[in-house]
Amino acid sequence: MSEADRVRLRAAALALQDDGVRDKPDAKANVFADLGSPVSPLRPRASVATSSSSSSGSAKSPVPSNAGMAGGRRHSGELLADCNPPRMTGHRRCGSGPLIFSGGSSGGSGGGGGDRVSTASSPMLNALPAGNICPSGRVPAAAAAPPPPRSRPDVLGSGSGHYGHGSIMRGSGMAPARSSIDSPSFLGNSSRSPASSPASGGSLQEVTRLGNEWYKKGKYADALRYYERAVSLCPESAACRGNRAAALIGLGRLADALRECEEAVRLDPASGRAHGRLAGVCLRLGMIDKARRNFTQAGHLLQSDPAEWQKLQEVEMHMGRSTDARKIGDWKSALREADAAIAAGADSSQLLLALRSEALLRLHKLEEAESTLASLLKLDGTLPSSLTGLKLSGMLAESYVYIVRAQVDMALGRFDIAVAAAEKARDLDPGNAEVGMILNNVRLVAKARAQGNDLFKAAKFSDASIAYGEGLKYDPSNSVLHCNRAACWSKLEKWEKAVDDCNEALRIQPNYTKALLRRAASYAKLERWADCVRDYEVLRKELPSDKEVAEALFHAQIALKATRGEDVSNMKFGGEVEIVTNVEQLRAAIGSPGVSVVYFMSAMNQQCTLITPSVNTLCTECPSVNFLKVNVDSSPLVAKAENVRIVPTFKIYKDRVKVKEMICPTLHVLRYTVRHYSVSSS
Repeated sequence: MSEADRVRLRAAALALQDDGVRDKPDAKANVFADLGSPVSPLRPRASVATSSSSSSGSAKSPVPSNAGMAGGRRHSGELLADCNPPRMTGHRRCGSGPLIFSGGSSGGSGGGGGDRVSTASSPMLNALPAGNICPSGRVPAAAAAPPPPRSRPDVLGSGSGHYGHGSIMRGSGMAPARSSIDSPSFLGNSSRSPASSPASGGSLQEVTRLGNEWYKKGKYADALRYYERAVSLCPESAACRGNRAAALIGLGRLADALRECEEAVRLDPASGRAHGRLAGVCLRLGMIDKARRNFTQAGHLLQSDPAEWQKLQEVEMHMGRSTDARKIGDWKSALREADAAIAAGADSSQLLLALRSEALLRLHKLEEAESTLASLLKLDGTLPSSLTGLKLSGMLAESYVYIVRAQVDMALGRFDIAVAAAEKARDLDPGNAEVGMILNNVRLVAKARAQGNDLFKAAKFSDASIAYGEGLKYDPSNSVLHCNRAACWSKLEKWEKAVDDCNEALRIQPNYTKALLRRAASYAKLERWADCVRDYEVLRKELPSDKEVAEALFHAQIALKATRGEDVSNMKFGGEVEIVTNVEQLRAAIGSPGVSVVYFMSAMNQQCTLITPSVNTLCTECPSVNFLKVNVDSSPLVAKAENVRIVPTFKIYKDRVKVKEMICPTLHVLRYTVRHYSVSSS
């Protein structure tokens, strides 16, 4: 890339100024209007004045104010010394033909300035001639012949813009046919790279425009592709970096967005928009001090947003209250204030998510604590940047996050992972007393659990119960150790103690299936049938395909009915559909106590073919219900005796009395009805 091309790209980037709207792409309506001719390395104009028009129309265009030039003259082809190579002594004007434009730029340099008109005889220093310029924008050597022009359609300018010395444009944005720049594939499949193209400024403008369009539609991934292309064209542009950060924020990639925002501020420390965006990202990550510094800087640059200041103050207030509540063990208040800080704007703060997870753990909401911890771990690599230097009650924030992870993992029975997390916390903050104490407890609990497991496998159940009890001294709220000790009490036939430990485990972790199974079995041994049936019914919902649970529930229901004086002499455990071939067999089956479902079907009926597998499944799911099947094709007398003319037909009997008849029911209705009578019979 020539020096002239780099100058144009730098000028194009400088034109991408902020529009004052927060968290939207940096753009400007006519962002490249002041870039000058796309084929000559002219420096963009800084002042605006009326100018002469082109041969096809007139328009106002920016005119340079070069007070530093000798004599104060303005010339259409002049260049500053720092962006133009020295003029060769033998260089002469090549002709008076019109200036030819190439590429996709719709703006150009003025043909003259103010009340003075530049001519070929005007004295200039370090200026290029106003005649033909090669399409690449490079000044040819004295003896070099101009490169042949590219074959492009020539169109006459509309007169609405200022095109320089002529009005003929080749490949211009005002041509009737649009360029393929509208499709993303143009960025990678162009026959000429934008860096070497005369229309590199126009390409940057077009890429940015397309990115803005996708951004406004909420298509942040598509917008990001264009913004990244713009950054590759002009990596030193703070505006391009800001646009890329905006798209990354939309995608939730805050770690990458933070880096882009920091780079934008480095490139343009005077940009209030860049400081404001960086402050917003820092606020979401819970980096309060850094957010405040950048909000203050944005305010000095007249780019401060009062709403963002309000968010910062609310987040800081609620975060402080949450940490204060943690110090005194007020976990309900700690959770409430952490949630308030997250809702106020710090939705991706690892510190607040760790506070919330710990509070939920202390309140015995283990599933929510695990879910919050998972959200914390999904944050895309923000740990080193968002927590470095922060402290919580004297503990480094990075160390605190690992401490919370260790405690949640230990509560879930992942003891080895818990020890590793606690050791990582100690490595990050070796001098902190609280970290050292928690690490010691985690190690002792893990050791006690391992010893108890080894003793249990060796059938030393009494010693195993003692080992688990040692672990509970260091972690009284560990549901896994309570459940393991309950298993020891069951092996020792100490059913009351087993129930007590299961109750404690379920108080800490209400959805602990293993503890519920052990308590239900202990209730059965204690002949507390009502409690036993209640636990097994919950387990049937959680484990609908578990036949052992189904059978245990059936026997518990039978035992409960027997204690109430009900007739259970002919009740048997189901699980299979009984085939009925005669009327006597049907009468005997429905004469049994409990619930019976009679299914009248035909192998030639399509609806019966579809519903039969579901009937078999219901039989397994409701083992206390007696399922009977009558094939009306092979047993027509049974169908006639029951007055069945349409199949499928279902008849439900409860304690020898018909309570429901359904003809061609939907599967949903059938399931609901059968389960309803199954539960009511318990």
